[in-house]
Amino acid sequence: MSGMMLMLLLCLSVGTISVVHCGNPYLFFTWNVTYGTLSPLGVPQQVILINGQFPGPNINSTTNNNIVLNVFNNLDEPFLVTWHGLQQRKNSWQDGTLGTMCPIPPGTNYTYQFQVKDQIGTYMYYPTTAMHKAAGAFGGLRVNSRLLIPVPYADPEDEYTVLIGDWFTKSHTQLKKLLDGGRSMARPDGVLINGKSSKGDGKDEPLFVMKPGKTYKYRICNVGLKNTLNFRIQGHSMKLVELEGSHTVQNTYDSMDVHLGQCFSVLVTADKDPKDYYMVASTRFTNSVLTGKGIIRYENGKGPASPELPKAPVGWAWSLNQFRSFRWNLTASAARPNPQGSYHYGKINITRTIKLVNSASKVDGKLRYAINGISHVDPETPLKLADYYKVYDKVFKFDTMKDTPPATAADKITMEPNVVNITIRDFVEIIFENPENSLQTWHLDGYSFFSVASEPGTWTPEKRSNYNLLDAVSRYTVQVFPKSWAAIMLTFDSAGMWNVRSEQPERRYLGQQFYVGVENIARSLRNEYNMPDNALVCGIVKDMPKPAPFSM
Repeated sequence: MSGMMLMLLLCLSVGTISVVHCGNPYLFFTWNVTYGTLSPLGVPQQVILINGQFPGPNINSTTNNNIVLNVFNNLDEPFLVTWHGLQQRKNSWQDGTLGTMCPIPPGTNYTYQFQVKDQIGTYMYYPTTAMHKAAGAFGGLRVNSRLLIPVPYADPEDEYTVLIGDWFTKSHTQLKKLLDGGRSMARPDGVLINGKSSKGDGKDEPLFVMKPGKTYKYRICNVGLKNTLNFRIQGHSMKLVELEGSHTVQNTYDSMDVHLGQCFSVLVTADKDPKDYYMVASTRFTNSVLTGKGIIRYENGKGPASPELPKAPVGWAWSLNQFRSFRWNLTASAARPNPQGSYHYGKINITRTIKLVNSASKVDGKLRYAINGISHVDPETPLKLADYYKVYDKVFKFDTMKDTPPATAADKITMEPNVVNITIRDFVEIIFENPENSLQTWHLDGYSFFSVASEPGTWTPEKRSNYNLLDAVSRYTVQVFPKSWAAIMLTFDSAGMWNVRSEQPERRYLGQQFYVGVENIARSLRNEYNMPDNALVCGIVKDMPKPAPFSM
């Protein structure tokens, strides 16, 4: 069947396929997910490949494109992938988390259908099932600006995706076994750049090639499992132009801390002697530093990269100051023609404040992580399906986690599904407080938010006087430094079931996550798309009749 014919059929089926938007281009993909054996750190190990690739293929899209992606699961266990940072407007059905979707059973396939609506920037995808992310199946996802929307910098000569991350030589099944046994994954074994680490023996092939005098755009994402990484390029500065889907004030940096789940776009000009240079990624806030490197080669250049690597900063105060240097570009247009700064988030009255405190403790002798004393457990029936089929009371309870942490001991943990109900279109302030000694990175599916403050100590209402209410960056991750707090603000205007999680897979897997239920009380298509006809069903709703669809 031709792409044009398939597009026509999809448009004719607009009443039943939830995310079809006729008039916008379609991108079609088929992914075969398989096991393979590679040696990223010199030790043969099982990895997860997508179409034979590790990391997976890059998705290159443009604002408002419709993506139709057929995933064939050739693994021996269920599999799901999430689209990290994509907002999936009114469409949590396609979000790829265990609270919204049934995983794809082994030997079967599922077709994701979604639109990259009103977004630009740099994103990634990765698996949310088991510890599959520790084996691969992650990749980059670009959303380019439409041609009619001006971009606040000249077109680069080329664009490159750089996926950096720490890596374990233990298999994903070994790591999962450790966690299931109540133990931590401990320390990773190395750092990879695009699935590799240069040996420095003069035989390394370049990851990227630059023409002298030209400027290139590097899209850098931390796809790792445990650590913040500092990224730098020998002899070259980086001009930040985009952070997590927003154009930024264009500051220049010699190195950048890239936290788990975070993506940047930087411009790099090839204005040095024509030879090889190392790009370097090394762990931060660790007693022993792990380093990965890769070659950037000047076209027709002569000479190896210097073995002397640029040094990384020391201490987390440097990283906090880097966060404070990020500013929203108020005059640049993003996905729409109007400037980013035309949305005055600082003038909206706060409807609700939620304060969240992370903790680590043991339940029955096994390690668990919690938020406000609740350690999330994924039920067999996805939360979204249970809510849609009106049997949620058999699966979970809303609001067992309160808006403020309990006064009881921090080590007291309850294990249960954790779902917070939020009224649609409420403007909410969320405070993340971190009493632990390690940095925390959080992500919220379905939305971007304004990260308005991050400070040492504990939060009190008086701290609002320090908020950036003018040009905080609209983004999809927030970092909370040790013994510190951070504040974000957003309007919950997209109905669905949305995951809030730690970007450390270990902490997420062992309970440091919850879901926000933004209810479509009116059952209106203005608030939420219908359940897709091809949606997988499982758990207690498997044999139930499908509820009546939403109406206009």
